[in-house]
Amino acid sequence: MAEAYLKAELQEAKNVQRLRQRLSLGPCERWGFLSLISLVPKWSGTDSTVTLEEFFTSIEAYARTGRWTESDQREIAALRLTGSARLFYQGCIELHAEDATWETFKSAFRRRYKDKHTDQYQYTKLQTARQGKNESPQEFADRCRSLAQKVKIKGDDPQIQRIHREDAERMLLASFVSGRAGVAARQVRFSCSRDLD
Repeated sequence: MAEAYLKAELQEAKNVQRLRQRLSLGPCERWGFLSLISLVPKWSGTDSTVTLEEFFTSIEAYARTGRWTESDQREIAALRLTGSARLFYQGCIELHAEDATWETFKSAFRRRYKDKHTDQYQYTKLQTARQGKNESPQEFADRCRSLAQKVKIKGDDPQIQRIHREDAERMLLASFVSGRAGVAARQVRFSCSRDLD
């Protein structure tokens, strides 16, 4: 275990060194690279933070903008890990191998942090979501969006992904409208029911 920890620390030092080399760019390029890294949310592996898929999506989005290499994506993701996720990364030998790829990184974390609830549980949780007493509409919308992320099916076929994404978006909107509290919510539900008649 101590050897794996030392290897992880050595790899992290190499990652920092590569980032320093990358930061030897001109001032404008360096500022853009650094500012994008700071936008990547930290991820600890707990339910209180962004989901794992949101974490990966943000890294990939900033990678396209900042023209990061696959190696940069892995290194930046590793630097943004905290808590149990960081401990998992440090102890996972396959992530420190020379031939480790971004896909290897993602699949290892998906295996480790796979949601233990069934798909039916996630669908039910989204459909029965209600705005909390002290929860703002924006906070409720964010919570519904996070629940909708969990019902999206991950697959390789782009058509299937598109269909499931559209279904999840419809469920998100329906759950948000039906789960809202207060006078404005009653007015929205009333106008929607009138449109259906």
